[in-house]
Order: sequence, then C-alpha cells, then structure tokens
Amino acid sequence: MRAMSLAPGTKLGPYEIVSLLGTGGMGEVYRARDTRLGRDVAIKMLPASVANDADRLQRFEHEARTVATLNHPNILALHDIGTHEGSPFLVSELLEGETLRQKIEAGALPVRRAMEYAKAIAQGLAAAHEKGIVHRDLKPENIFITRDDRAKILDFGLAKLVLPESNGDSATTLTSPATLPGMVMGTVGYMSPEQVKGLPTDARSDIFSFGAVLFEMLTGKRAFKKDTTAETMTAILREEPPELLETNWQAPIGLQRILSRCLEKSPERRFQSASDLAFAIESLSGTSTSPSVATQAVKENVNWPKWMLSIGVGALLLVVAAAAGWWYGRGADPPSQPAYQQITFERGFVYAARFAADGRSVVYSASWDGQPLQIYSTVEGSPESRALNLLNSTLFAVSSTDLAISIGCKNRYIGDCQGTLARVPISGGAPRELANDVISADWTADGSVMAVVSHVEGKYRVEYPRGKVIYENVHPLGRLRISPNGKVIAVTQSVGETGDGGRVFVLDTNGKELTSTEVFVSVEGLAWPPSGDELWVAAATDKGWADSIYGVRINGQKRLVLRLPGMVRMHDISRDGSVLLSKESWRSELMFRGPGDAKDRRLSWLDYAEVTDLSDDGKMVAFSDWGEAAGATALGFVRQTDGSPAVKLGSWDHPVLSPDGKWILAIAGEEIGQWQLALVPTGVGEVRKLPTIGVQQLGLMGWMPDAKAVYYGADDGHGWRMYLRDVPGGAPRPVTPVISFNPYYTEGHLVSPDGKYIFARNLSGKGAVFPLSGGDAREIPGWLPEDIWIRWSKDGQEAYVYHDNKTSATVYRLDLNSGKRQQMATLAPLDSAGVTSTSNLEYTPDGKAYAYSDTQELSDLFVVQGVH
Repeated sequence: MRAMSLAPGTKLGPYEIVSLLGTGGMGEVYRARDTRLGRDVAIKMLPASVANDADRLQRFEHEARTVATLNHPNILALHDIGTHEGSPFLVSELLEGETLRQKIEAGALPVRRAMEYAKAIAQGLAAAHEKGIVHRDLKPENIFITRDDRAKILDFGLAKLVLPESNGDSATTLTSPATLPGMVMGTVGYMSPEQVKGLPTDARSDIFSFGAVLFEMLTGKRAFKKDTTAETMTAILREEPPELLETNWQAPIGLQRILSRCLEKSPERRFQSASDLAFAIESLSGTSTSPSVATQAVKENVNWPKWMLSIGVGALLLVVAAAAGWWYGRGADPPSQPAYQQITFERGFVYAARFAADGRSVVYSASWDGQPLQIYSTVEGSPESRALNLLNSTLFAVSSTDLAISIGCKNRYIGDCQGTLARVPISGGAPRELANDVISADWTADGSVMAVVSHVEGKYRVEYPRGKVIYENVHPLGRLRISPNGKVIAVTQSVGETGDGGRVFVLDTNGKELTSTEVFVSVEGLAWPPSGDELWVAAATDKGWADSIYGVRINGQKRLVLRLPGMVRMHDISRDGSVLLSKESWRSELMFRGPGDAKDRRLSWLDYAEVTDLSDDGKMVAFSDWGEAAGATALGFVRQTDGSPAVKLGSWDHPVLSPDGKWILAIAGEEIGQWQLALVPTGVGEVRKLPTIGVQQLGLMGWMPDAKAVYYGADDGHGWRMYLRDVPGGAPRPVTPVISFNPYYTEGHLVSPDGKYIFARNLSGKGAVFPLSGGDAREIPGWLPEDIWIRWSKDGQEAYVYHDNKTSATVYRLDLNSGKRQQMATLAPLDSAGVTSTSNLEYTPDGKAYAYSDTQELSDLFVVQGVH
C-alpha cells in the first residue's frame, strides 16, 4: 500500500491539509492548518510499511514521543503524531527557508557563516545526545536554514534510541526496520566508519557525519565522493579528505584541528561529545585569520631554519626531491630484484601452501590432472612432490611437529574450504579430528596455540585460542593469520556470501579491531613477514583478480610491495623472508549442446563466462562475466546459441531471460548495502530499477510464466524468503516462510509451468514445493543432499537436478510425486586439469538442449626471494 496523496481540505483530526509541499523516500509532506491553535504546521505521512507492522508501529510511537521531548532552537520541533486511514503521520513546526544542501549548491560558504551554522548544529546534536537520541543520517539535506538564518536539524528518520543503560544491542530506528549487527544504515558519503562496517553506533558517529558536513560547507565539495558506493565506503574507511590548509585559505588554523578530530576513523579519537565540539567551535569565533596559513602551519609543527621558510613550502619540496634524486643516482645502490624459483610443474590447482619449520620444505594441497585433492610435500630445488596420502583434504597450517588440515573440504569459493579441522603428525599417522565447520586455522610461531575461523549457526567466528570466541559477524570471514609475536590476528571478510572481494582487518587478542584495509576487488592471501611490523596482502584494487602484494601497517598505512603481470595468490612467508606464491590462470567456460549438435560447443566470450539462463527454445543464453576482462564489476551478456557475437548489456549480474527473451532480470550491483534488481532490455528500451530496500543479499531470481511478475530470494537480516513482485511496479510480497539458501550454485526456473508452485529448500535443507497461494510446503520425495535444482519439466510433474562432481556433473530427471530418478547425462570438460566445479547447469523444458559452465584454475607454485 502506498501513501495516498491528500487533497486540500482533508481533515486529519484537528489538522486541515492546505497543500502538498513535497515528496521523498520517507513519505509526503504537506502544509496544514492546526484549527485548534490557529497556526500552520507541516505534516509528514510516513510509508505504509510502518503501519503494516504492529510491533514496529508501537516502537515508532514510543520513539516519536521521545523525540518530541526535545526542545531546542536548533532542532525541528515535533508537535504531534497520529494515523490517518492506517497511515502514521508526524506533525511538526513549519519552516520557511531552504536546506543546507541548496545553499551549498552555489559553492563554499563564507568561513564565518559556516562556523555559525556549525556551532548551531553541534549544539542541536548535543541536546539530542543528552536525551540518548542519535541522528545517524546527518547530511546537508537534513539541515534547514530558516529565513532569519538559523540552522535547524531535520528528520531524525534514522534516529536510534541509545539510552545510557543500553546493553549495546541494535535498537529499532524511528522509520526503518529493526537493525541487526552488520547491517549498514545511513547515507553513503556521510556515514561513519563504524556505520560502513555495520557495527553498533553511538553519538560519536554523528560527530563524524558532522565533520563531513562541515568540510562540505567550507569547501563546496564532499569529503568522501567516489564513482561508486563501494569506492566511497572504502574512502571513508581508508582515506583522508584534503586538509583545509592545503588550499592556502585565510581561515583560523584551529578549524583544521577541529575538522580532523571530527573525521578520525576511530570513535575513541574523535570529540567524545557534541557539547565539547560546540565549545571548540565557539572558542574560534573571535580568532583572526592568519596572513599565511601554510607558512604558519609549518612554523607550528617544525622548528625549520629561517632560510627554509623563506623559500616557501612548495619550493622546499622541490629542493628535497632534487636532493633525494641526486642521492639515489650517485650515492645509493639500485634495489635488488626478486628471484623466482618454480617448485611445482604438474597441471592443476593449488588450494593452499605453507613453508615447513625448516624454511626449505613446502607442504601444499592440490588437485593435479583431474585427480582428487590431496596434500603433498616438496623441497626447494626439487622438481618432484611426494603425496602424503591425505586424500580429499586441504592444508590449513604447519607447525614443527604437525599439520592442521581440513577433511571433507566443502568448496566455498576457489581455494577456500569448509570442513572438519584435524591434526596430523608430520612424521605420519592418522588424522585426529578437532572441530567441525572450520574455514581457516593457524598456529602461533612456536606451534603452541591455534586460532580458527568457524561457521556455526549462521555466524562466522574467530576463536583464539581455539574454543574461545573473540569476534563474530554475520558477514563471511575467511583466511586467518597470527602475527609472529602472537599478539594480533589478521582476518579476511568477504563482501558477499561468495566471491573473493572484501577487506582485511586486524584484531587484538580480545577481539578489538585495530585496523582495516579498503574494500579490495579481490583478496588472494595474506601473511606476516618476519618483522611483524606490517601485514602483506595479495589483492587488487581495480581489476578482476589480484595482481599485487601490499604491505599494511597497524596504523593503516599501505605500500606496494610487489606487482606481477597477471594473477597472483600469496600463501606464506618464511622466517627468512622468502615468499610462497602461486601464479594463477583462472577461466570459466560456457558450453552448449542443442538437438542437432554431435557434441558440446564452446560459447564462451571473455575469460570467465558463467551461464545464468537458457531460453525455453534453446536459442539464447544469458551469462555474466567476473573475470580479468570485466574488471571490478560483473558484466551481463546475452548470446544466440548459433554462435553469433555476444551482446553486452552493461554492468549487470546474474541476468535471467524473460519468457519472450526481450528483457533480463538482473542484479544492479553488488556494492555493499546496495542490492537492487533491474529490468534490462535485450534490445530497444529503457532500464527499469526495482529497489529492494533493507535487503542484504539477493538470489534465486526468475520470471513468472506470464511475465507479469518476477520472483526472487532475499535476506533482510532475518533470514531468506521468496518474494513475488509485479512488473513494472508494486510492493514485493513474501510467498514462503524462512528458507535455507545455497549461495554456491545457481538455481533457477523455480516456479511451476502453471504458476501455482515454487521450489525452495526448507530450513532442513531439503527440496520442497511451496504453494504460491499459501499453505503447507511438501517435501520432494527422493531428494538427496547433493541435489542441485535446474528447472521443472515441461509438464510440471518432474524436475531436472544435477550433482556437481567438480570435474563432471551428473544430471537426473526426478519424479516429484514418487521420488524416482533417471540419469540423463554426465557432463564433463575434455580437459579436467584444474577444474574445480562443473556448475550453473541450464536445461530446456523438453530436455533436448543444455548449457553449463565449468571453472578451471591452473596454478604454478613459486618461492620468491628478495622481496622487501
């Protein structure tokens, strides 16, 4: 239900609508007359989603009353709340003037005027914070400048009630759903680092947002503004805005100190209260400007000789640079070049590798020439490897006496496994199982203590020592490495459930986050050099796969250590500084076979084509590409199966064809917190966005048989459910209870041909059929844990399913009533070396044509010396 437009004269209790003032994402705003008091007021009609949830409406009313207790000249006064025909509304004072955003659009404000506004905003925040109310969405649009030039804070629409006695759990916001730890709230560009990370927030988060607003008032430019949301969030986490003094302004020097302190990445280093911030600004109000800000800043910080100050800062930098160049050219030896020694020579994929305690031997897990995964050892200088007879296992860590391995490796992503942690003596013997559902493990330098990353009950946990949880998150955690002194731990965190994009952060032994990297497009390994003064990370910032190794210090400083042509994965660093890395070649092929084909045909286009759909007549495939050629974001394509050139549709992920092939349903982006669907024409037409507010992840997408609606699976923080949404508009409606979701495989064509049922996995993980009209689900008889859904048969009585055997896939026709199955085909690439998955199968309803993708990763392992 949408908020209705109210005609002039409409009565809402004592309030009579006069005119519509505007509309926005949070509802419609009207000018109204308070007939009791004879004054004009503003009325905001809120979205129906608030009214449709009784608990949420009750919380909204409670928090609105709390906000109404605020009585401050720099905060919009809230007079009343109520409901009209089921829709809640707010009554506030009516303001005349313009927003701060409108003022800034003309350029930077005069310094004195900006400071007056800043003091007023800080004083308003202080009043709210004293009541336990945090705004959480402070930005120029939410600050109003009245005609008499007073600043007022508007719309505590994301205000979070954080009473002093709060236990730290996430509270419910005024006009948004209940938040969960890890959920990103706020407006990109003004969010604090803790908001970007989805961590709990307090008043100090508003102070960071205030700093971003102050910077924009003073410069006319945003403090953190990049081309994409992900890049902007990364800038908030890692970058500093330009210093005001660099602009050579005639402005108080202390203003830069205030701004810098507001924009500190760590909340502990910011102003600890808005009242302190307001006092600091007020203390500058009488400060005169300096005639030479840049020179005075240099004088204050360093006792430079007078002759250096006289030549100016810019000229001084030229002198220093010239001197450094002369020294390098005349008096310094050129840097040594790294030396590479290849130590594996078979064709296949290396999952993980570590140096042994002697620093010369290397232990690694690999699948060579299509054979099962197992663990090997080799010695530097030897062209041969020795199998350790540990099949279907991958390596986690090596100590002087034992190996930590994963038994029954469940492939999470390329090279990443989740399985049973076990300990095996290097001298030989049977593995001793230690823990289930472990993703990564590492030992301290002396081998006495182990840390692990585990995945238990939907949460990712860091345990150090093993069994003691020091950190947990709902977002996927991966590789873990302990520093040489054992005092800090580095961990990777993925952007989505699958994929290798994400950040690396460092924890102390109590689980406190000490630093975090930017969000990398690809993270392919991390290790500590012997000194332990920085962490080395194999990553990419703007390409599809990692091609560089960066050094990251605890203070957040980053430097380039090594760059290679092509993809690299870093596995370990020895005690003498040798680096163990693998040179990688990763591809995903798209294969097709139609009724007239004698064998499978290759329809790949770039280097990593993953098929996502096949038309019912078998004449068109849709696919996405995430490889080196595509770069940092996915590209969506369609291609005729006759071999015609592929048509690039743009930066879309997981394209699914409409029944007539004229549209695709796709994910508009996988940037953090920005999950959104889109309808994209395959020919002439305009893109239509389908926002999915509050969704943390999307998947399981497709079209209804009549093409009048689409369905999709979504997780809003409370679990996965399937939704239907009419095309082109309308609100999404859930059609299943909470279900389980396997993010590692593409499953589609979930709705039956008659449009009455939808396939999904119940919470037990078993395949089930859910009636779209409501009612109990029916488990599919004969369903096996390894079954992966492809689609319904043409008559709706059977389904196509398959098993991913890594180097092949077995396809079955499963009777949905009896549970009987019939094997239809075994699909396998001709070259099985390095193939880690045969997946993303698509079949036509009559079973006469199919398409699939197989991923092939080839690795060559190297020991590299001389890297600094």
